[in-house]
Amino acid sequence: MGKKKEPAAKPFYSVLILAFVCSTLVAGAAVGLRPQQEKNRLLDQRKNILRAAGLYDKNKAVETLFSVIDTRIVDLDSGDFVPQDKLSPDSYNQLKAAFSSEFGRPLDQEADIAGLRRLEKYSLVYLVMDNNTITQIILPIRGKGLWSTMYGYVSLDADLTTIRGISFYEHGETPGLGGEIENTKWQAGWQGKKVYNPQEKIALQVVKGKAPTSGKEAQYQVDGLSGATITADGVNDLMQFWFGEHGFKPFLDNIKTKGGNNV
Repeated sequence: MGKKKEPAAKPFYSVLILAFVCSTLVAGAAVGLRPQQEKNRLLDQRKNILRAAGLYDKNKAVETLFSVIDTRIVDLDSGDFVPQDKLSPDSYNQLKAAFSSEFGRPLDQEADIAGLRRLEKYSLVYLVMDNNTITQIILPIRGKGLWSTMYGYVSLDADLTTIRGISFYEHGETPGLGGEIENTKWQAGWQGKKVYNPQEKIALQVVKGKAPTSGKEAQYQVDGLSGATITADGVNDLMQFWFGEHGFKPFLDNIKTKGGNNV
């Protein structure tokens, strides 16, 4: 008798079974690693908040450094703090909220200068406290650049208009051009700049080329990004948005009016 011929479909079934086993293993690994990935994400987030505030020290534990920061949620429309028993900062996902029907809303084209499309009702804010007194407020910011949405934090001094620091931590801008928003030297140029003028209007501006070092407008102007005009314009627009009426202005006005007593 001749050798029995194998069914033509057998190799296909073998490959199918192998693919199923591999996909199951990969899926299981992804689920198993998710808690660690979430922990790493939170750690990186806190590092960037601390960097914006000028409080990061690589020789000290992030958890220890972060202990002076009180994480709160504010209603962007009213500027009021949201009670923690109503919405917990530990479980609130701000980006997901923007795209939910319950916690987000669409932005019309005129208001959406930062290219967000949708805006969350509530935002996280981070308060640096010293004996129940606010010494800094770190605010999350985001907006469209040339290729991507740029995510960062900006810290305001106790006067609520002077920038203590800024940190961009996630984006897809061109390395060496728009990607320079991550450059610590460029970020250092924001320190001491003022967001609002004495009339409480937004005066902060990313200029083309080098910002002046003297004169009345120097305190409001930041260096542009060489060869990355669209990215720089995006940074300028997102700052205008988040410090305006649709962003944190109602909240900052509340703090100024109430002196932080509603913390």
